[in-house]
Amino acid sequence: MSTTSEKEYMGTKAVTKTRPIPNLDLKEPPMYKVIYINDNVTTMEFVVETLVTIFNHTPETAESVTLKIHEEGAGTAAVLPYEMAEQKGVEVTQLARNNGFPLQIKLEPEE
Repeated sequence: MSTTSEKEYMGTKAVTKTRPIPNLDLKEPPMYKVIYINDNVTTMEFVVETLVTIFNHTPETAESVTLKIHEEGAGTAAVLPYEMAEQKGVEVTQLARNNGFPLQIKLEPEE
Protein backbone atom coordinates (compact mmCIF):
# COMPACT_ATOMS: atom_id res chain seq x y z
CA MET A 1 0.00 0.00 0.00
CA SER A 2 1.42 3.40 -0.92
CA THR A 3 0.58 6.89 0.27
CA THR A 4 0.31 10.00 -1.87
CA SER A 5 1.04 13.54 -0.80
CA GLU A 6 0.76 16.79 -2.72
CA LYS A 7 2.75 19.94 -2.03
CA GLU A 8 2.72 23.24 -3.79
CA TYR A 9 5.73 25.53 -3.97
CA MET A 10 5.76 28.77 -5.94
CA GLY A 11 2.84 27.70 -8.12
CA THR A 12 4.26 24.27 -8.91
CA LYS A 13 2.50 21.21 -7.59
CA ALA A 14 4.51 18.12 -6.73
CA VAL A 15 3.01 14.70 -6.13
CA THR A 16 5.00 12.21 -4.09
CA LYS A 17 4.14 8.55 -3.74
CA THR A 18 5.78 6.54 -1.00
CA ARG A 19 5.63 2.88 -0.14
CA PRO A 20 6.07 1.53 3.35
CA ILE A 21 9.46 -0.04 4.00
CA PRO A 22 9.10 -3.82 4.25
CA ASN A 23 10.15 -5.39 7.52
CA LEU A 24 13.29 -7.28 6.53
CA ASP A 25 15.00 -9.38 9.11
CA LEU A 26 18.51 -8.41 8.12
CA LYS A 27 21.30 -10.19 9.93
CA GLU A 28 24.93 -9.30 10.23
CA PRO A 29 27.03 -11.44 7.89
CA PRO A 30 29.03 -14.19 9.58
CA MET A 31 32.56 -13.15 10.42
CA TYR A 32 35.68 -15.08 9.45
CA LYS A 33 39.25 -14.99 10.76
CA VAL A 34 42.00 -14.51 8.19
CA ILE A 35 44.83 -16.65 9.57
CA TYR A 36 48.46 -16.58 8.46
CA ILE A 37 50.29 -19.90 8.77
CA ASN A 38 53.99 -19.69 9.66
CA ASP A 39 56.61 -21.21 7.36
CA ASN A 40 60.41 -21.19 7.23
CA VAL A 41 60.70 -19.28 3.94
CA THR A 42 58.40 -16.23 4.07
CA THR A 43 60.24 -13.32 5.66
CA MET A 44 58.89 -11.49 8.66
CA GLU A 45 59.36 -8.24 6.73
CA PHE A 46 57.03 -9.49 3.99
CA VAL A 47 54.40 -10.51 6.56
CA VAL A 48 54.59 -7.09 8.25
CA GLU A 49 54.31 -5.37 4.86
CA THR A 50 51.16 -7.33 3.90
CA LEU A 51 49.56 -6.70 7.28
CA VAL A 52 50.14 -2.97 6.84
CA THR A 53 49.19 -2.64 3.15
CA ILE A 54 46.33 -5.13 2.89
CA PHE A 55 44.85 -5.17 6.39
CA ASN A 56 45.67 -1.55 7.37
CA HIS A 57 47.54 -2.49 10.54
CA THR A 58 49.90 0.07 11.98
CA PRO A 59 53.55 -0.98 11.74
CA GLU A 60 53.53 -1.65 15.49
CA THR A 61 50.47 -3.93 15.47
CA ALA A 62 51.73 -5.63 12.30
CA GLU A 63 55.01 -6.48 14.05
CA SER A 64 53.12 -7.78 17.07
CA VAL A 65 50.90 -10.03 14.92
CA THR A 66 53.96 -11.21 12.96
CA LEU A 67 55.75 -12.22 16.16
CA LYS A 68 52.68 -14.15 17.27
CA ILE A 69 52.56 -15.95 13.91
CA HIS A 70 56.27 -16.76 14.18
CA GLU A 71 56.15 -17.95 17.80
CA GLU A 72 52.81 -19.79 17.78
CA GLY A 73 52.79 -21.11 14.20
CA ALA A 74 49.71 -19.13 13.17
CA GLY A 75 48.03 -15.81 13.86
CA THR A 76 44.91 -13.87 12.99
CA ALA A 77 45.42 -10.92 10.67
CA ALA A 78 41.80 -9.75 10.72
CA VAL A 79 38.20 -10.76 11.34
CA LEU A 80 35.94 -9.82 8.43
CA PRO A 81 32.74 -10.84 6.63
CA TYR A 82 33.40 -13.94 4.49
CA GLU A 83 33.62 -12.21 1.09
CA MET A 84 36.05 -9.59 2.37
CA ALA A 85 38.13 -12.19 4.23
CA GLU A 86 38.32 -14.33 1.11
CA GLN A 87 39.34 -11.39 -1.10
CA LYS A 88 42.07 -10.25 1.29
CA GLY A 89 43.33 -13.84 1.58
CA VAL A 90 43.57 -14.07 -2.21
CA GLU A 91 45.42 -10.73 -2.38
CA VAL A 92 47.99 -11.86 0.21
CA THR A 93 48.45 -15.24 -1.49
CA GLN A 94 49.00 -13.62 -4.90
CA LEU A 95 51.51 -11.16 -3.45
CA ALA A 96 53.33 -14.00 -1.71
CA ARG A 97 53.54 -16.09 -4.88
CA ASN A 98 54.67 -13.10 -6.95
CA ASN A 99 57.49 -12.61 -4.43
CA GLY A 100 58.44 -16.29 -4.29
CA PHE A 101 57.00 -17.04 -0.82
CA PRO A 102 54.92 -20.13 0.09
CA LEU A 103 52.82 -18.24 2.68
CA GLN A 104 49.55 -20.02 3.44
CA ILE A 105 46.32 -18.24 4.43
CA LYS A 106 43.40 -19.98 6.09
CA LEU A 107 39.86 -18.74 6.78
CA GLU A 108 37.96 -19.93 9.85
CA PRO A 109 34.54 -18.89 11.13
CA GLU A 110 34.74 -16.66 14.17
CA GLU A 111 33.32 -18.35 17.23
